[in-house]
Amino acid sequence: MATTLCGKDILRADQFTLDEIELIMDTAARFEGVMRAGGRLLNMAGKVLATLFYEPSTRTRLSFETAMLQLGGQVISVAEAKTSSSAAKGETLFDTGKMIEGYAHVTVIRHPVVGSAAELAAGAGVPVINGGDGAGQHPTQALLDLYTIRKEKGRVEGLTVALAGDLKNGRTAHSLSALLATQGVRFYFVAPDALAMPAEITAGLRARGVEIVETSDLAEAAAQSDVLYMTRIQRERFADPAEYEQLKGAYVVDMALVKSARPGITVMHPLPRVDEIATEVDAYAGAAYFRQAANGVPVRMALMALVTGQE
Repeated sequence: MATTLCGKDILRADQFTLDEIELIMDTAARFEGVMRAGGRLLNMAGKVLATLFYEPSTRTRLSFETAMLQLGGQVISVAEAKTSSSAAKGETLFDTGKMIEGYAHVTVIRHPVVGSAAELAAGAGVPVINGGDGAGQHPTQALLDLYTIRKEKGRVEGLTVALAGDLKNGRTAHSLSALLATQGVRFYFVAPDALAMPAEITAGLRARGVEIVETSDLAEAAAQSDVLYMTRIQRERFADPAEYEQLKGAYVVDMALVKSARPGITVMHPLPRVDEIATEVDAYAGAAYFRQAANGVPVRMALMALVTGQE
């Protein structure tokens, strides 16, 4: 089974078989166990990761780079690649991919345009991992979210998961819904009408037999859910700043909401948060968002080792 991901690009959350998902989860858990025990991993010794970030990033970039270093590898990086790389001279992503294979054994890209990771992968002769392409996909975030739910709840099948906030533009919500659809969950999609989950996503999920409740009532969804996954209203995705101003702050999770929610509810967020989760919630035992961010390291370690055939 360990060879099934070798040489593959990681572009979408719906590309994985159930066996591949289990392989990633099991490998991440094993790597995490080694690190917690103070052990050392050298799977990527002599290997180089290239990170190309055409959009700002903190968690994704740092966790990928940390993951590579924890595996004994090295990192080359272009931050703000739109202005500090040859993209500013008009180089295509296809050509960037052809070039990068001469420098690195695996690459991660974040870009504002949907489909950008696939364009880079078409040119690259090394595995390409999508670190977020506009409002499209963020498959590694979905994988670490799944890993987090498994750790926090002890299971995934049979859970009710509420995705709330900007579901129209939220690539994390798009990717997570696709991945969790393979795990036997029930969904609440919570958003203002203007930010509802795209119809093609909900239609595709329902066609697969996934149960979905769409609502704008966050309290109702929280009262029925085992996991509440908040997302921010994404200012950078709005062409009209006035529309953003009207919608920002549409939902806020505070302790009053947590107390009225299903007992033991797990609160997640891909971060950064703006005002969707009050800081008072940080002390709540079920507030998992910072643990969730930390889980990005073992999951991304697993992915890089597997796609390069080093595990």
